[in-house]
Amino acid sequence: RAAVGRSAGVTEHERILQEIESTDTACVGPTLRSVYDDQPNAHKRFMEKLDARIRNHDREIEKMCNFHHQGFVDAITELLKVRADAEKLMGQVTDTNRRLQEAGKEVTAQMEEVIRCRVQQRNMVTTVEKLQLCIPVLEMYSKLKEQLDSKRYYAALKTMEQLQNIYIPRVSQYRFCQIMAENLPKLREEIKEISMSDLKDFLESIRKHSDKIGQTAMKQAQQHRTFNSAVQKQASVGLAKPLYSLDSRIGIRQNELAAEERGDEDDADDEVLTAPDLVDFSPVYRCLHIYSVLGDRETFENYYRKQRKKQARLVLQPQSSMHETVEGYRKYFNQIVGFFVVEDHILHATQGLVTRAFTDELWNMALSKIIAVLRTHSSYCNDPDLVLELKNLIVIFADTLQVYGFPVNRLFDLLFEIRDQYNETLLKKWALVFRDIFEQDNYSPIPVESEEEYKSVISRFPFHDAEIEKQPFPKKLPMSQSVPQIYTQVKEFIYASLKFSESLHRSSTEIDDMLRKSTNLLLTRTLSSCLQNLIKKPHIGLTELVQIIINTTHLEQACRYLEDFITNITNVSPETIHTTRLYGLSTFKDARHAAEGEIYTKLNQKIDEFIQLADYEWSMSESDGRASGYLMDLINFLRSTFQVFTHLPGKVAQTACMSACKHLSTSLMQMLLDNELKQISMGAIQQFNLDVIQCELFASSEPVPGFQGDTLQLAFIDLRQLLDLFMVWDWSTYLADYGQPNSKYLRVNPSTALALLEKMKDTSKKNNIFSQFRKNDRDKQKLIETVVKQLRSLVNGMSQHP
Repeated sequence: RAAVGRSAGVTEHERILQEIESTDTACVGPTLRSVYDDQPNAHKRFMEKLDARIRNHDREIEKMCNFHHQGFVDAITELLKVRADAEKLMGQVTDTNRRLQEAGKEVTAQMEEVIRCRVQQRNMVTTVEKLQLCIPVLEMYSKLKEQLDSKRYYAALKTMEQLQNIYIPRVSQYRFCQIMAENLPKLREEIKEISMSDLKDFLESIRKHSDKIGQTAMKQAQQHRTFNSAVQKQASVGLAKPLYSLDSRIGIRQNELAAEERGDEDDADDEVLTAPDLVDFSPVYRCLHIYSVLGDRETFENYYRKQRKKQARLVLQPQSSMHETVEGYRKYFNQIVGFFVVEDHILHATQGLVTRAFTDELWNMALSKIIAVLRTHSSYCNDPDLVLELKNLIVIFADTLQVYGFPVNRLFDLLFEIRDQYNETLLKKWALVFRDIFEQDNYSPIPVESEEEYKSVISRFPFHDAEIEKQPFPKKLPMSQSVPQIYTQVKEFIYASLKFSESLHRSSTEIDDMLRKSTNLLLTRTLSSCLQNLIKKPHIGLTELVQIIINTTHLEQACRYLEDFITNITNVSPETIHTTRLYGLSTFKDARHAAEGEIYTKLNQKIDEFIQLADYEWSMSESDGRASGYLMDLINFLRSTFQVFTHLPGKVAQTACMSACKHLSTSLMQMLLDNELKQISMGAIQQFNLDVIQCELFASSEPVPGFQGDTLQLAFIDLRQLLDLFMVWDWSTYLADYGQPNSKYLRVNPSTALALLEKMKDTSKKNNIFSQFRKNDRDKQKLIETVVKQLRSLVNGMSQHP
């Protein structure tokens, strides 16, 4: 069994040796591993087997070498023979090569020259080809430099774009192209800076030229408005004939209109300038194009709008003294109009640089500022001519901007505010005019010596009186010279007020309403105030007051002519429903009432002055038998005064006369009852009675016509009954009839009688003035005491039962 095993092992080792011999060396690993995986000590047997195989191979190699050795020796011998021939051949080849080299030196030199020429030619062709690629780049770059030098920046940017996108990529491998490519962004930034600098110069330029631009635009708008106004006026003159003959100012105004029309024709021949004629807008277009090409248009738009907003704020800032002259307003408006004319041009000449929304925003901001500025500065104006010029400027300003599409309704609303202020300045001015007229008036009827003078007055004031017209010359008109002057000045005021209402784009009805309202203000406030102040002045006497009443009467009657005057100007019928009526009539009525009251007051003051001259001797034993001198002077004064009152309305004269008599009666009564007067004699009573009789005679003489019966004498009835009571000494009748409606002494108050009787009682004690009564009746003193007690009881009864 062991033998079988060894035999099997030997067979296995041979198989492994065959695999090792036939297998690639890299794959012999698994075969060798099988040797070690076999039975123990198998590798030793394998090594033995391997050694035996190696010996077999060595023997076979040795056999093969022995078999071929003779052939090898023969080959070596043959090779040695050939070496001598090879050396001989080598010498021959070397000599041949030497001779060939010597013979080919010239050819080689020629060939090298040909090769060098071929290389140069190839290099030249290559160079020409490369130059043909580079020359356009250089030419374009040269063109770029020329464009930059000539400030054609937009074309330069286009050239840069071609260089960068077309030419430089073709030869980008060259260093000079790389330098060009690196320089292009710098050139772009330089162009941006230059164009922005030009834009800044442009903005500064239009800041300076805004005044001229605005002046030109407003002048054109004014010419257009004047032309349209002239056409409308000619049409209205041709269609409507004036209903009321105005004064010579109509002719003057027509001449002015004709002059304006001629001026328009002359101006029409002038060249019409526009904003591009005055300002070069190319920097804006150029800068816009440059930034658009550079893809940075939004930055440019934002910068432009921001700068223009800043300039708008500067333009809208007025000078502090702007309100002092019309030139200040004109310059302010010119700058604003110039600013927005430029913006309107930019809006239409560019696409999107400014938008309508942007200009509307600027205009709304500007409009609010303008209105605030005008409202403030116009409030400082006290000269109506300056306010009127301001109004004309605002109208032209609004018309100009309206042409460019800016809404201006708020400006016309502002004009209504300024119109109220204009009216206030007019009222102040006319207050001075009225004051001067009143101060220069002589308050005497106007004398007219001839028909020419009469017509001259009638042409200035609508006066018609058939009786005066029948009178021969010379004659006098009832009013004083201030009346036609006042009437003329009222018409001048209407003209002045109309000047502001023109060109406000309002209807004739609205203008008519405004004229009537302003005229009403003139009459009810200004003229009324002047009349009231005039009436209160100390130097205005009774004669002047009478003339003022007459004057106001005629002015009141002339109001209807003023209404016709306004109707003729506006051509609006006074029957129109909404037409404001002139209610200035109340002005003259109030002035008359004030003058009448002043007449009553001055009359009473004069009476008081005369009464202060009274110098009664209250203790005189008997009267002088004639009235006191002061009273006769007073009555003469009243007679002459009431003669002046013949031109007054009847009721005024009657009221003045009645008031004077009542005041005289009251003053005389107060003289008797004066607390400082302690004693009165019967002689003084008799003298006082003579004076009262003169007063009664004056009242009965009808100093002013129109009184019925003894109405005027009743002013002295209290004095008369009191004096009769004391003169007749009829106390029994007085006491018996007291309280009866048919009492003879009904107007005698017990307290008045008691006060006077007390003064006579004291006199009787000291002067024994009642001695004559004692002879007739020695109980008279006792009677006085009794009457005093009874009067006191009556007075006490009146106090207990008021």
